[in-house]
Amino acid sequence: MEMNHDEIFVNGTWVKSESSGAIPVINPATEETIATVPRGGPKDVDKAVTAAAAAADAWSNTPSEERASILTKMARLVDGRVDQITDMIVREVGHPRTAAAVAQSAGAAEDLDILASELAAIAWDELATTATVRRVPAGVVGAITPWNSPLRAITVKAGAAIAAGCPVVLKTSEIAPLSGYLFCQLASEAGLPDGVVNMVSGTGPEVGEALVAHPALDMVSLTGSVRAGRRVMELAAQGIKRVHLELGGNSPNIILEDADLERAVNVGIDDAFRNAGQVCGGLTRMLVPRQLISQAEEIAVVKAESFMIGDPFDPATTMGPVKTAGQRERVLGLIKSGLDEGARILTGGIERPDGIERGYYVRPTIFSQVTNSMRIAREEMFGPVVSIIPFDSDDEAVAIANDSQYGLAGAVWAGDADRARAVARRMRTGRVRVNGTPLDKRAPHGGFKMSGIGREWGRYGIEEFLEYQSVIG
Repeated sequence: MEMNHDEIFVNGTWVKSESSGAIPVINPATEETIATVPRGGPKDVDKAVTAAAAAADAWSNTPSEERASILTKMARLVDGRVDQITDMIVREVGHPRTAAAVAQSAGAAEDLDILASELAAIAWDELATTATVRRVPAGVVGAITPWNSPLRAITVKAGAAIAAGCPVVLKTSEIAPLSGYLFCQLASEAGLPDGVVNMVSGTGPEVGEALVAHPALDMVSLTGSVRAGRRVMELAAQGIKRVHLELGGNSPNIILEDADLERAVNVGIDDAFRNAGQVCGGLTRMLVPRQLISQAEEIAVVKAESFMIGDPFDPATTMGPVKTAGQRERVLGLIKSGLDEGARILTGGIERPDGIERGYYVRPTIFSQVTNSMRIAREEMFGPVVSIIPFDSDDEAVAIANDSQYGLAGAVWAGDADRARAVARRMRTGRVRVNGTPLDKRAPHGGFKMSGIGREWGRYGIEEFLEYQSVIG
């Protein structure tokens, strides 16, 4: 796949951007430029939204079976290019190749298959006394996606909107934009009608804001930071547009005293350190009974030091870099704040990993003696850092878990699964894993409080892009 681009995707065609500017795409492992994309602007956005609006009526009236068929074709196209897609994502994001092949590439195909199959589960028409209640597409959608999971973020967001019958204007992160070009290519090859998916590359202030403010846009869906979510809500409010936000997290991992401590600590750190910790739902706060702290610390250190840091293309590598120099400095700044506030580093820290001379790498870091008032427990880390926090009772554990501006994800471990589920039901988070049960990608993903508004994944993700209409009589 061509890595340098000077075009955007509008109405089924690659067209030159109205802007002459370009944005470099940096490989975070080598700090080298691997591609360039246009630095689009409002004129590009207007072309893309106009094309989407023109396609809205026809696409919204296609049978759901036809939409499912196209999504399935896209999934098979992804299957046929897993190696190519994985290599692209590894270069762009730095996710170790072995993990990226499963989590990023194969995961994108699975997302599309799930969306296709879940369309049949939606009640498109229901009878309510004298009214027929219909589910109808919300209209033209602006899909703004992040850099940490560049293709899957598109498949679950733009894919769900397309499944719902909504045409889409896609704005990918300018620091990881290449999957957007791939998605448009796949959609075209799968037979998606012209105008149903469009894409403009560029920055948030120049493209994202123009997209959200465009009068022909009906809904915006963003995955990103709390700051970006606030700005989207502010701009969308001017047009009373529907808003879906998937934002940040600092998620609690509650380990009760009768749990399998070694498994709970190891699985929790694996979860938190996925993609060098660049996961919004990572279990970054580990809550441990006070009497078990020393044992948990020993297990956590051994686990953190088992990660192999290095070239993401090396099969032995289990942790790559964070995405940008700025992100590395932000994570290191939070690590420094933990030290300043009295937390104790058990392993890791601010030094460059041994043997690594370039790339945006951060040492896997474990803090202990953490209180829930410290910055490392309050702010989203988005790097390979876990904080161990003690508690003395189930009630205190729940109180600490819920004492957060975020509410995206969580976990509970206990010898008694019923006890774990009882604690889980008291947590103010969008999802809770009990005793390490794998994620269910047909269940909804999204959060409470400042973690966002609305849900993604499966049927619930499709319904996010549907409105109700009552036809009475």
